[in-house]
Amino acid sequence: MKRSLKLSFLSAAIMGTALLAGCSFPHEEKGVKEAFALIETGEYKKAMAKLDEAEKNGEDAQLVLRGKGIASMGLSDYEGAVGYLEKALSESDGHVTGLEYDISEYLAVAQYRSGDKEGAEETCSAVLDLDNGNAQVYYLRGKAELGLGKKESAVDDFNAAIAARSKDPDLYINIYESMRNAGYEEEGNSYLKSAMELTSLNNYQKGRLYFWRGEYESARDCLETAQKEGGRPEVVLYLGRTYEALGDTSYAAQLYRNYIKENPGDAGICNQLGICEMTNKNYQEALDAFEQGIAANDNETMQSLKYNEIVAYEYLSDFKKAAVLMETYLKTYPDDETAKREYAFLASR
Repeated sequence: MKRSLKLSFLSAAIMGTALLAGCSFPHEEKGVKEAFALIETGEYKKAMAKLDEAEKNGEDAQLVLRGKGIASMGLSDYEGAVGYLEKALSESDGHVTGLEYDISEYLAVAQYRSGDKEGAEETCSAVLDLDNGNAQVYYLRGKAELGLGKKESAVDDFNAAIAARSKDPDLYINIYESMRNAGYEEEGNSYLKSAMELTSLNNYQKGRLYFWRGEYESARDCLETAQKEGGRPEVVLYLGRTYEALGDTSYAAQLYRNYIKENPGDAGICNQLGICEMTNKNYQEALDAFEQGIAANDNETMQSLKYNEIVAYEYLSDFKKAAVLMETYLKTYPDDETAKREYAFLASR
C-alpha cells in the first residue's frame, strides 16, 4: 500500500496524574486511610472495595465519595469519577473548606479527561473565584479553553499560572506542549525559552526541554539518567521518542515493550509503541499495541489510539474493517477533517 498515513500522537503529560496520590484530612477513618494507601500503590480496584467497606461501616460519606472518585480516575473511569466527585460536593454543609477545594480540583480533571471541557472550564472558574492563586487550576482551565478554541483566554490563564508558580519548570514545559498540540508551537516556544533559564531542573525536565529543542543527544543522556532514578511512564515515553528521533526505532520499541510488560494498562505507552512498530513496518504488532491501549479505556489517548488502529488496518490491507471503524470514529469525533478525507478514500475501495 503506497500511501503515507499520518499517525496521531497525544502527549502523556496531562495535568492530574500526580493528584492520584491524594492528600489526607484530619477526620479520615481507618477504611479511607487504607483505601488511599492502596491508591498510592496503584491498586485502584482494591481501593474501591475498601471504600465500599468504609461506606458500610458509616465512615464520612464525603471522604468515601472523594476516594471513589479518585480511584475511578486511576481506573480511567472518568465519567464515573465525575459522578462520585459531584456527589461528594453535594455532601458539603455549605461551608467551603480545603476539602471542597480539593474535590473540585479532582472534579475538573475528571471532567477534562472525560471530554467535558466546558464542565472543566466551569469548575475551574468556580475554584478560581475563591482561590485566584491556584496555578494548577489556571493551567487546567487554559487547557480546557484551548480545546474549546478560546486561545486568548487560554494564554491569559497560562500566564496567570506562571505568575503564581514561576519557578516550576514542569509548568512551563506542560504549557509549551499544550500550545504545541493545539497548533500554536511558535507561541509556545516562549514558555520553553523561559524554562531553559531556570536553574533547578532535574534530569527528566532537562531531557524534555532538550527533546523539544531538537537536541536529541543531550535529551537522551538526561533521560537515561532519569530512567535510572525511576522508570516512570513519562520518562520511558520521552526516552523512547528521543531514540526514535535519533533513528533507533528498534531500541525505542524495545523500551516501550519492556515497560508495558510491567504496566500493561498504560495507554500512552501502548500508543507510542504502536506508532513505533508502524515505523518499523511491523503492522500486526502495531495493531496489537493500539488495541491493548484501547482496552485500557483511557479517554485522554482514546482518539489517537482509535485513529491509529484504523491506519494499522489499512496497512494490513483490511480496508473493509478500516472503513467500518472509521465510520464509528467519525460519529464520535466528527470534527476530524483528516479522518473525513481518509473515510472518502476507504469508501472508494
